[in-house]
Amino acid sequence: MSRRLRVRQAQTVLPFGVGAVFDIQGESFVATGIGDWPKQRQPVESPRLANQLKVSGFYAAPPAADDRFDRQDAAGAPYIRFPSWLFCGACRRMVRWRIADEKPGTPPRCPSCSPVRQLAPMRFVQICAGGHLGDVDWWFWAHSGLDPAARQACTTRDRLRFNVSERATGLEALSVVCTATGCDASRDLLDVLGTHGMRCSGRNPWQRRNEAAECVKPVQIVQRTAGNVYYPVVSSALDIPESEAPAMFGDELLAERVRSSDLWVPLCRVAGTPRADAFREMIKEDTGADDALLDALLTEETGAAAPPTAKGTLPQDAPDEPVVPDLSREEWAAFMSPAPPATRDFAVRATDLGLTHEATEPWAGLGRRVDRIVLADRLREVRALQGFRRVSPNSSFVPADTARKARWLPAVEVFGEGVFLTLDKAELNAWEQDQRVRERVAGMRDDLTRSFQADRLARVAGDELSPRFVLLHTLAHLLIRQLSFESGYSTASLRERVYGRPEHDQYGVLIYTAAGDAEGTLGGLVRQGEAPRLAETLLRMTEAAAWCSADPLCAEHTGQGFDNLNRAACHACALLPETSCETGNTLLDRALVVGGAQVPGYFEPIVAAARSAAAAAME
Repeated sequence: MSRRLRVRQAQTVLPFGVGAVFDIQGESFVATGIGDWPKQRQPVESPRLANQLKVSGFYAAPPAADDRFDRQDAAGAPYIRFPSWLFCGACRRMVRWRIADEKPGTPPRCPSCSPVRQLAPMRFVQICAGGHLGDVDWWFWAHSGLDPAARQACTTRDRLRFNVSERATGLEALSVVCTATGCDASRDLLDVLGTHGMRCSGRNPWQRRNEAAECVKPVQIVQRTAGNVYYPVVSSALDIPESEAPAMFGDELLAERVRSSDLWVPLCRVAGTPRADAFREMIKEDTGADDALLDALLTEETGAAAPPTAKGTLPQDAPDEPVVPDLSREEWAAFMSPAPPATRDFAVRATDLGLTHEATEPWAGLGRRVDRIVLADRLREVRALQGFRRVSPNSSFVPADTARKARWLPAVEVFGEGVFLTLDKAELNAWEQDQRVRERVAGMRDDLTRSFQADRLARVAGDELSPRFVLLHTLAHLLIRQLSFESGYSTASLRERVYGRPEHDQYGVLIYTAAGDAEGTLGGLVRQGEAPRLAETLLRMTEAAAWCSADPLCAEHTGQGFDNLNRAACHACALLPETSCETGNTLLDRALVVGGAQVPGYFEPIVAAARSAAAAAME
């Protein structure tokens, strides 16, 4: 039987990028490093993202042809079979499969069964915090209950069976048995998960033996589809027009604050010397600027390129940590421009809710709390895979090019549309100053500080979690859920981009479609952003968010989700598919939007006015 196994071009970056385990039609594979990619790859242009990530460019895997023109030997992103230990569901024999055993178009077959049976992959693999992945040493596992002398007496390593007992349930019913002559060693899988003193191979399945590193980190046995097997590091950027302003990173006010600093002139004089680091740190502490802005202003002032920072190394320089760009300020400036420039891949137009002359509640209150609306008729987003981690998001970083020779990264471009909205700055500032709001967010900030995700989430939320970020993030989730009803898009095809950093004077969100297929380019989302539809959608969103089927437990929760990073937010009211959220469904609180738990919500007066209007209409 011939079969075709396909991975879509967009999936070669996320979720099945380099290092990811991919299950399909009863078989299991792992994506190899980009050093094995074909030369016929497709270039993806994104100079702004390439400059931030310090790479030469991006390439996408060759797109697959349709069924009629598909060829088995066509170039594509390479995947290899993993795990290599397979077993037969009929005779229970275990087989160590090798590349030489592969037959194009045919899945692995059991050599002992008649009629032939397809082999299935073992469900357990081993990983380590160094980013390595490998097969479990099943021979050692079966013989681990024996003393060393008895273990060494068995010299046959490929006579194993994966048995199932009818007298037990769960992992206890599974066991690995050695069938070598004179050896009846066996052990069940009851306690297979966890660490067992096994050695790490120091490499990933696609790496050659001479690429193995000396790794002493403990090995963990997990299921091959477990969440901690693969943590991709992906950066994305919208294709916006290049800015000609000196403050290319978006905030002219912040740039002026840097130039006005008493330390700015001394920094310019010693730029490029070891003494400059002290001045840079003091300016960053005083003004809130980051290295990217200081580098841009120094380049403008001195006429020389700024020296690369520790985060500006190229992939072939073997970085310990990936470059973490902050692209939000340029995008914020593009959407907030009075006359947004238009290009082929960035077509936007400003509009409003259509409530300018509305005097009745709740419409007048809604008009006071929502400020700017920008409709993006066409957006282009580039997503690049820098590498991955295993075991935890804070473990060692493994670059996409494990050979550390390439200067490019795998990426994919997707097209779509979107709706950008901002809150009223004065109303938002007044709401943020409420002591009850600040105390509510302070508790979330304490939980975030203790979380293992603190560093990763700080890249999105900023150095200090602010009330406006939690408000805007929750608003984005609620709006996506409501738009999925109004526009017909699935929630998984909508994505968020939260612009909520007080240090950059941001107070808006972008809801856009970039699903990599036709669903994101139909125009339905932009149509929902036009007046009066968006105002009606926002009102229905607040009314729906005021009640959750899990209330009062959800509304009164003092900590739920990963590391208690959510408050009033659950699957029934605010959570989204993981691909739609920038923070992995964390830092959400519905009470900050519609009120509750003795906390005033930003849109709480809208909910109260809508209920009063509905009651009056009924009377």
